[in-house]
Amino acid sequence: MFSNYLIGLREGLEASLVVCILIAYLVKTGRRDALRPIWTGIAVAIALALGFGCALEFGSQEMTFQAQEALGGSLSILAVGLVTWMVFWMRRTARHLRSELHGKLDAALAMGTGALVATAFLAVGREGLETALFVWASVHAAGDGSPRPLIGVALGLATAVVLGWLFYRGALRINLAKFFTWTGGMLVVVAAGVLAYGFHDLQEADWVPGLTHLAFDISDTVEPDSWYGTLLKGVFNFQPDPTVVQVTVWALYLVPVLTVFLAPVGFASGKGKVKEPDDQGTQPSTASPA
Repeated sequence: MFSNYLIGLREGLEASLVVCILIAYLVKTGRRDALRPIWTGIAVAIALALGFGCALEFGSQEMTFQAQEALGGSLSILAVGLVTWMVFWMRRTARHLRSELHGKLDAALAMGTGALVATAFLAVGREGLETALFVWASVHAAGDGSPRPLIGVALGLATAVVLGWLFYRGALRINLAKFFTWTGGMLVVVAAGVLAYGFHDLQEADWVPGLTHLAFDISDTVEPDSWYGTLLKGVFNFQPDPTVVQVTVWALYLVPVLTVFLAPVGFASGKGKVKEPDDQGTQPSTASPA
């Protein structure tokens, strides 16, 4: 449940910050007439994300077991790829997010209503689709039929909305670069578990060999149905009897990706970027809606 809460919080906060920055800029510059297209684009993006999630869930139910496992494994790998790209991108651009969005919004204002709708749709839609895919893959990996993953996501999204509103009102200040660094690091750990389980799905679909070759089996020590087994499963997608392929994939992803992501210099920190940080990099521009 915590891992899904983290997904909902991080992705939801990204979307909330985008909405907050766009609306605050329009209000501050006296362009309230452009708010309706922005909200329209946001609504379309949310509807698309929900539709995508429903299509994944209900569409997969009509498949054979092997087809379901093949789809689940493939989408899990895709979800991990998207989330990995996302956390690195946000790590490098969090401090410049406000100025970047302002530039895009200025261009959209000059082009008209359709461009405004598209700007809001693209800004929010990416996070929505990533969230739907990664949550579906995470819930599929959990595989216990419990509503807890969805509850975790809902709570994370609700927290993100509240934080976004506080940002807009100017009541909350936070170092976004540090926030996205720490939450991104935790998401990399979660993604490693999703990736390992994705390969397990591919093994069950007979796409990848080695299903019977276990790396270890500690089921007697860490019972899957125990509270601590459930906790490990929910947070890290841990299973007490992984295959050799799962452990190998988990280690090959987690160690290098987390090392590069947390590195103080180099690609993870955006070395070489000449763009100066925003003057208010720790807080988006705010404006009273009144």
